[in-house]
Amino acid sequence: MTNNREILISGASVAGPALAWWLHHHGFRPTVVERAPSLREGGYKVDIRGTAVDVVRRMGLLEQVHAVATDMRGAGFVNKRGKQIAKLDADTFGFRDGDDTEILRGDLAKILYDHTRDDVEYVFGDWITGLDQRADGVHVTFAHGAPRRFDLVVGADGLHSGVRALAFGPEERFLKRFDAYISISTVPNSFDLDRWELLHSAAPGKMVNVYSTARADDAKAAFWFTGKDLPYDRRDVDGQKNLVADQFAGLGWQIPELLDSMREAGDFYFDPVCQILMDRVTAGRVTLLGDAGYCPSPASGQGTSLALAGAYVLAGELAAAAGDHEVAFERYEAEMRPYIDKNQALAKSALRGIIPQSRAFAWFNTRMIKLMPYMPGRNRILEQIAAPIRDAANALVLKDYAVAV
Repeated sequence: MTNNREILISGASVAGPALAWWLHHHGFRPTVVERAPSLREGGYKVDIRGTAVDVVRRMGLLEQVHAVATDMRGAGFVNKRGKQIAKLDADTFGFRDGDDTEILRGDLAKILYDHTRDDVEYVFGDWITGLDQRADGVHVTFAHGAPRRFDLVVGADGLHSGVRALAFGPEERFLKRFDAYISISTVPNSFDLDRWELLHSAAPGKMVNVYSTARADDAKAAFWFTGKDLPYDRRDVDGQKNLVADQFAGLGWQIPELLDSMREAGDFYFDPVCQILMDRVTAGRVTLLGDAGYCPSPASGQGTSLALAGAYVLAGELAAAAGDHEVAFERYEAEMRPYIDKNQALAKSALRGIIPQSRAFAWFNTRMIKLMPYMPGRNRILEQIAAPIRDAANALVLKDYAVAV
């Protein structure tokens, strides 16, 4: 190992610490900078499927991930009176296969952080404000810390990546919108849910999802809704809460109580349902990883898997090229592109099922789910639905990268 050993990673959620683990494994010296003042725990549930399961297995962390999995038992669809009108077991509802698993984003982030914190420099409460690429590396300025030089910089800082904005241009240039929005926050478990999920089609273009996972005393409430170019300030959390409340005002079931709890939540999350589409995710000595470079949208359910697989490939290609970033970045893009494209293709069709746009479609959807256990050819129907998800999740075959000595 002779080249480009000092690597700065922006973002300490899942993609950043996963990359840090693999870079350290291959003999590099990663530094992770994170805007939040500390590790962000909690968060919504995420899937680890197919190729990404193999990545976690190769890290030796699969048993630990399974130990804190959500362990969901199933999901039920309820009407405005709270009556359950259809239900599915967890694996069928989540279209999981083999060792595929589901975990809270914060639990996964903590596992990755705990397994890198002793070997990797973490800088919390700071962020990158400038990138000056020169022959000897990237000269980086920060909001609070002193300027530093790194050989390479990786943006693993999510959908609204600051590194992408600095190195590639404004977000809107790469953003593909689906005219839909999602909000998630922690709420009291007033439904006494035990590893169970409730879904309520509140109105055309509006879906509410409440669930409680294993080892959790509280619950999560997700509000999905469609809307075209709704104005909001990304830094104004109270304004975003008002926007969600306005969208669901006057609707039945337990929505008023959930909205009240949402307003009090300290972990409120809100974003458009969208993708990041880029022809290239590298620019000189800077590259992007996970949602920063190829967000597939929450509708696809594949963002975490893409991040884990991308971290493995990026670090492996840097090791295989002895740190030559031009060779490694080119191979990283070539390896990941078919996998990215297949997983991003899942989002549009999945969103139609998540947010029914008419009462007729919502009725048909729940009716099909209710009758599914009794339908002839049930397994064939489920296979037709699950096949594209499984194919996308396994669209990348991992190389075996030698560890530098």
